[in-house]
Amino acid sequence: MGDADQKGIGMSFEAPCSSVSKRSEDLEEVHLVKVAGYDFNRGLDLMALLKSFSTTGFQASNLGDAIEVVNQMLAWRLSYEEPAEDCPEEERDPAFRESVRCKIFLGVTSNLISSGVRDTVRFLMEHRMVDVLVTTAGGIAEDLIKCLAPTYKGDFSLPGASLRSRGFKRIGNLLVTDNSYQRFQDWIVPILDQMLEEQRTEDVLWSPSKVVARLGKEVNDPSSYLYWASKNNIPVFCPALTDGSLGDVLYSHSRSNPTLVIDIHHVCNANMMRNGADYAVYINTAEEFDGSDSGAHPDEAVSWGKIRGSAKPVKVHCDATIAFPLLVAATFAKSIDRSA
Repeated sequence: MGDADQKGIGMSFEAPCSSVSKRSEDLEEVHLVKVAGYDFNRGLDLMALLKSFSTTGFQASNLGDAIEVVNQMLAWRLSYEEPAEDCPEEERDPAFRESVRCKIFLGVTSNLISSGVRDTVRFLMEHRMVDVLVTTAGGIAEDLIKCLAPTYKGDFSLPGASLRSRGFKRIGNLLVTDNSYQRFQDWIVPILDQMLEEQRTEDVLWSPSKVVARLGKEVNDPSSYLYWASKNNIPVFCPALTDGSLGDVLYSHSRSNPTLVIDIHHVCNANMMRNGADYAVYINTAEEFDGSDSGAHPDEAVSWGKIRGSAKPVKVHCDATIAFPLLVAATFAKSIDRSA
């Protein structure tokens, strides 16, 4: 009886154990990365802290992976690739191949320009670290408005009715005065009048990118990323130029001057024409359950041919006002020669 009881106890003990845990694989063969954070006993080293993100876990690791991808993108040269059989002779020249780098597209939304991230974008444009910028109409207007009047820090909980009665508009926890938008309209309308005159007398066709370049030139303010884009001949594409406060001004101007024509162009799918991007980093808080383009996992873009299947895209689920400046600090900003 005793032996039977012991065997019964043994069987009832082994069964649940086998279902709860399994024998682990040989870790040396799996090549797993050990999780470890930054040791502040080493003192404060920003670059070392950012490097530690890759082994920290969760979204810190995603940001660490994004940093690695961007650094790979910045380091790439055409000389890393073997020339194709049908490659023209001039493209086989080693000096030429060493000079060819990645063409970098940066996409930003208007809320980032409303925030202090505008200064990070301006830094990239000032130092020619981006080849193409894509933004919304708000991303254009907010940059120009900030040249005319400041944006202030507020609070997410400030009541809308009270703010409206006092002449404020709220963007998250940021505040913009109604006077700012009036100043913007007063500033831009004479420019639109001049553009209309040039269209009539010089047959100028105003595409959105030409409009944006003109506004960047006219604002003539080094705090503006559009100023630096215009100065450095970096194209800024805004397919939905007639949206937001800029669209309001364009509509108002069209009532009295209906002949100003702005041609429409789109670049969102530009990389499909070359079989997808070689590198891709997304930073946003959008989720994919609603089928939105911004919330989609990068692998969805692979299915559309927007990102190459051989690429290693990274999505960082984080407020871009936190993650993007850190990403720039660990990538683009490192190349600036401070002694120059």
